[in-house]
Amino acid sequence: MLEQRIQQQFFESADLLYQVAENLARPLAVAAQMMVDALTAGGRVWCAGLGISAADASYAAALLAGRFEQERPGLAVMALDAQAQGYPDPASALMRQIQTLGHPGDLLLLFECQGSGAAGALLQVAHAQEMSVIALSGTQDDDWKSTLLDTDVQLRVPHSRFARVAEAHRLLSHCLADAIDVQLLGAAE
Repeated sequence: MLEQRIQQQFFESADLLYQVAENLARPLAVAAQMMVDALTAGGRVWCAGLGISAADASYAAALLAGRFEQERPGLAVMALDAQAQGYPDPASALMRQIQTLGHPGDLLLLFECQGSGAAGALLQVAHAQEMSVIALSGTQDDDWKSTLLDTDVQLRVPHSRFARVAEAHRLLSHCLADAIDVQLLGAAE
């Protein structure tokens, strides 16, 4: 019984990834181009996430600031700290950091897999700083979807289980890192 349940986790994850591949290919390509444009113009990419998604934001920043599968110079990508001291909640900490560090031409890479109500406020703060946003989200995003601008991209993984959404977000981070590397360095041999 336990082995079947474990296998079902794999099957559910694989099915979801297969289902979203076609729908997310174009927005992923647009998002990667946005990131390349921002970075090559001297802008920075700020990665942020609330709750469990904060780990995904840190992971994506590490892939881009360090390396993915090819050696390259580090990119100006940083993860914002949702646990910064002195703030009443993680969303307030992120908002303050976006206000303080974000500049026109920068980009916010926002991870949101559990439907936090604070995502809309983060988008508004980024827009006030004249930043574009790439939002990686799940199905619980209807309350802030209207906050997205035409210059933003949403990479939505439609699934009710946050674990599946988080797994897909990790793959989306890999896709973005690979697409950026290909644009900056060409295809690996």
